[in-house]
Formats: sequence, C-alpha cells, structure tokens
Amino acid sequence: MDAAHDTAPAKRRDARRNRDLLVDAARQVFAEQGLDAPLDVIARRAGIGNATLYRHFPSRAALVDAVFGDLLAATAAAGEHARSVEDPWEALTHYLEHVFAGLAADRGTNDLMTTQLPDSRALQAVHQHNRRTVELLLARGRDRGSIRPDLAPEDVLLALAALGRTVPALTEAAGPDAWRRPLALLLDGFRATPGHLPLPAPALRPEQLDDVLQRLGPHRAAR
Repeated sequence: MDAAHDTAPAKRRDARRNRDLLVDAARQVFAEQGLDAPLDVIARRAGIGNATLYRHFPSRAALVDAVFGDLLAATAAAGEHARSVEDPWEALTHYLEHVFAGLAADRGTNDLMTTQLPDSRALQAVHQHNRRTVELLLARGRDRGSIRPDLAPEDVLLALAALGRTVPALTEAAGPDAWRRPLALLLDGFRATPGHLPLPAPALRPEQLDDVLQRLGPHRAAR
C-alpha cells in the first residue's frame, strides 16, 4: 500500500483536531475579551501555531462564523418563532428577552449581536433576519394599536444596541438578570399609551444605523 495513502487519513484527523482546538479556544477567548481579541492569543490558547490558525481560518470573520454558528442559527429560529406568535406585543417582548439573555452570556456574544462584522456572511444574515423580525412585529403592533405609531425599526434597533452594550457591565456589577429592569423600561417606551409626546427628530435611515453600529466597534478587552 502506498505510504502517502497511509498517512492521508492521519493528516485529516490532525487537521480536524486542530480546527476543533482552535474553535474551542476562540470561544473561550472571545467570551473573556470580546471579538477583537488578538488571534495569536487564540492560537496560543489552542497550543497551535499562527500559520495553522490562518490555514483553517483565513479571516477573523471565518473564525467568528465557526464559533458562533449555532448561536446565530438559534437567534434566527427565535425570530421565526416570534413571527408566528399571534399577539405582536407578546412576540416582541419575548423575542427581545431571548436576545438579551444571549447578550448577557459573554462578551463575545455581546459584540457579535450589537456591532457589525461586514465580512461575516452568517452574522449579516442574522442581522437582516432580526431587522425583518422587528419590522414585522412593529407593523403588526401598530395595526393593533399596541405599539406607538411613530416608532421606526431603526429606533428600536439603535436603542437595543445601545442598551445591549451595557449588559456585560450590568451583569458583572449587579448579577445575571440585571438587564431585565432597563429592558422593561425601554419596552414600556415602545407602547402606544395616551400622553406620548411626538418623537422630536426623524428616525435614522437604515444606512445610518449600520454606520452607527460599525462605529460602536467591539468591546475592548478588560485590562
């Protein structure tokens, strides 16, 4: 039997093992330091050289997609479920509670869901799905009179991103459920209630919101 043929399966096993080690290490480092954690830190945590890391993951976005693929799929599934709930206010509140529970899980997840990473196709698909879910639920809520009529999707998405960025600090200072109170206050501002003053300026355009999220950038690693 050809020697090269004998070694091929072993090489494939080594490659799979190295990839799994890198994904596990990246998951840990992103959770601790956020998505802008140095890639060489991830390689060292995995016990693997930088060249091997880049051979498996030629970009940060490729590594992010591998680490967070299941989370992104679960977020999209939660959005699909919310769209199927009859009461739009119930659907919106439960969906956002699901999203914020994810934001509280770790810094990597928080960075992922509150900023933009343009080269990550999976992340961009989830952001688009999230935007569409919010649009649909707001439209249904306005039709039923449960959501204020001047509320735009960009208002909601900007407010959620801004509050979402505080979640790691909230959970560290006050416990894992500390985000629930400010989220409830924020949601209350979305309701259609008598005495609401008109919003004082136009909503952001979608491209302006994208620019704001891009400028937020990931959380910086704790020093």
